[in-house]
Order: sequence, then structure tokens, then C-alpha cells
Amino acid sequence: MSQRERVTTSLDATVPARIAASLAAVDAELETRYPGDPAGRQPVHTVYVPADSFGPGTTEGWAAVALSTLDRHAPDAESFARLFALEPETGALLRERVLAKLRTEPVEDLRVDFEDGYGLRPDDEEDADAARAARVVAELVARGTAPPFVGIRVKCLERAVRDRAIRTLDIFLSGLLAAGALPGGLILTLPKVSYPEQVTAMVRLCEAFESARGLPPGRLGFELQIETSQAVLGADGRATVARLIDAGGGRVTGLHYGTFDYSAALGISAAQQAPDHPVADHAKAVMQVAAAGRGVRISDGSTNIVPTGDTENVHAAWRDHYRLVRRALARGYYQGWDMHPAHLPSRHAAVFAFYLEGLPRAADRLAAYLGGPPSAAGAGTASGVLDEPATARALASFLLRGLDCGAWDATELTRRTGVGTDRLAALARRASGHAPAAPAL
Repeated sequence: MSQRERVTTSLDATVPARIAASLAAVDAELETRYPGDPAGRQPVHTVYVPADSFGPGTTEGWAAVALSTLDRHAPDAESFARLFALEPETGALLRERVLAKLRTEPVEDLRVDFEDGYGLRPDDEEDADAARAARVVAELVARGTAPPFVGIRVKCLERAVRDRAIRTLDIFLSGLLAAGALPGGLILTLPKVSYPEQVTAMVRLCEAFESARGLPPGRLGFELQIETSQAVLGADGRATVARLIDAGGGRVTGLHYGTFDYSAALGISAAQQAPDHPVADHAKAVMQVAAAGRGVRISDGSTNIVPTGDTENVHAAWRDHYRLVRRALARGYYQGWDMHPAHLPSRHAAVFAFYLEGLPRAADRLAAYLGGPPSAAGAGTASGVLDEPATARALASFLLRGLDCGAWDATELTRRTGVGTDRLAALARRASGHAPAAPAL
């Protein structure tokens, strides 16, 4: 039996308490300002539909166009595999997964648009469209056919359209409450934010509505569209994005990059405006750093190259969209915008390919980190990779995101990793619990 090592210390017993007292304010700020990743699912995309064309069959209509376009221009596994330069077996699997996704959950996040996609209308017309949008959303939620996330984008809070934005938001939210409760997946979008004071004004607007309707304080959150130069770098030389999040008082849920408004604001010619332009990469990198640990999610913008016309044009657009989505995912932008129904096949193909290609290695590495067996017979260990807790967190987050979008189900995930989704959520440090994933494909 070995002798216990004698321990010698020099510090006074009061030192830890004094150090703790000196850091109390920092501890409190870290806890409140950096709560970590939000709980639950992040949609892989947002679909914007002009308010005047939104109706009960919008999602089904998008799915029908996507399915018919896929059937016409990539009618079998072989053509699908060639299109995206996939191995035949992988192409066949992906095409089946995409078909199932389009039939069960083609749109994950739908935004009824009262801004650029809708334009300026007479007040009575926008009033009527806002009331109808609320009624339709409430009906879809009641029937269980609404996308997991749904909401509206109002006009911005600049002087010219401020009153209109406030009234549209009021009509929409009041209409939802008249039909019942606010949907759990409700999302509000505030575009063209330039100054923190505009975010503060949106907070005051939410507070006023909550007070007027007896809602719990903080019930209404909103996402910001970063599409002005001032939103990224202020006149004082400071990164404005972090100040925008602070101004939200905990209500800001997401930052969405606006490809075309932002590019135009920086003088980028129309032909060069794209999500992979250097100015886009800079803006999104600033957004990403500002939002890290804040419980605020990042979304990429959109491409305006639409998959329409003959097969050659459709394939070119699909390949470009597939490339852009994969590029965004590799950079940690797990959400983007889709502007046309025919973008759905390439969106879901890119998302599924990203997760399915990464599943074996991610599951093996996490199982090895947790001290479990390899995830697949004969797969071996994690190829000699010595992962740290931060990497284990990233691996768990990756696996949960694949579950969320329907790339695999919980049974497969547990079989490969040896742990359940609650353990994965704890490893990923999601704020609490885990929201229901996509329907099994």
C-alpha cells in the first residue's frame, strides 16, 4: 500500500473567496450573455412566400413542383447520381431520401412575406392579407399540416414603412390568438436592420403586444436580417451585429444573411451577387462570431439561379445550388433560403449527402470518445484521432442535426453511438432537451 503524498499549500484560506468575489460580475455576464446553443431543431432552410399568394395549399404546391421537376429532369437513380457526381449506390439512396422528404416534409420553415416579395400595397389590401395569413396559419396548425416552423416577415422599422410594419404584425398576431394560441414554431422576421435602436424598438413592440394580450413576458422572439452594411460595421468602426443581439434583450433568435440587399449595398454588380462572394463570406463570418454561444442561430442567404427551363439549365442550377449548400454547411451555416420550389430537390440532396457522408466517422469518433465500441462491425477505432471535449460537442451536434432533418432516425443513431438523444443533447450542450425530429424517411 503506497503512502499518501503529503500536500503543502501557501495561500490563505480566504483567497478563493476573494477571487470569486472579484469575478462575480463576469460570472453573471457569462451566464446571461452566453447561454449556449438553443434547445431543439434548427430548420435546414426558410421558404419565403409573398403574402398575396400564400394559402392552405402552399406547401403542397411547392412539393408538387419539386416532385414533378425531379421526375422530369432526374427520373431515376442513375441520372440523379450523375447529376451530383455521386457513386451509384449513394445516388440511389439519396434520391429515395429526397423523394421521401418531399412527400412528408418538403418545407421545414415557411415565412409569409410582407416585405420585398410583397411590396407596397394599399392599406386595406395588406390588412386583409395579414388577417387571411393568420387564419390560414391557424388552420394549418390545427390540422397538423403546418411546417414545423412558420411565421411572417414584416416590413422594416424605417420611417417610411414603420407604421405599416407595426399594423401588419398586430393584425397577424391578433388573428392567431383569435383562433387559439400562438403556434410553438412561430417565427417573426425583422428585415433591413441597421441600428441597435431598431432592435430595441422591436423589443418594445413585442412587450406592448404581450402586455395587451396577457402573454407571458418574453413569449415573442424574432430573427434579424443582416442585409445592410451598417448592420455589420457601424460608423464608429465597431461590429454592429453583436450590439444588435444585445439590443434584443434575449429575444433575438436568429441572424439571416440577405444576399442581394447586402451585396448591392456594397456596390457589387448584379452578375456577381451570390452567397459565395467574398463580401458575403466576410459578413457571415462576423455574424457567426458575434452569435457564438449567444443562443442565436445563423442562416445563409439564397441563390437567384432558378432551376427552370430545359434539362441542361435545370441541372446547371441544381449543381450550383447543391455546391452552395454544401459549402455553407462546411462553414457552419446550417440554414439557408430557398426562393423557388424547384430548389427543394437540390437543397435536400445536399443536406442529406453532407450528413450521410459524415455519419460513420462522426459516430465512430464519438463512440470512441465515450469509451464504447466502434459503431459498425469491423470499422475499427476512430483512426487514431484523440478528440477533446470541444470536438465531442461538435460531433454530438452534427449527429443531432442529422436526426433533426431526417437523414437518420433515433434508433440508428443509438445503434451507432451507443447513447440516446438525451445524452447527445447534453454533450452538445443544447440548452435543454431535444425537440422532435423530422418524420422518419
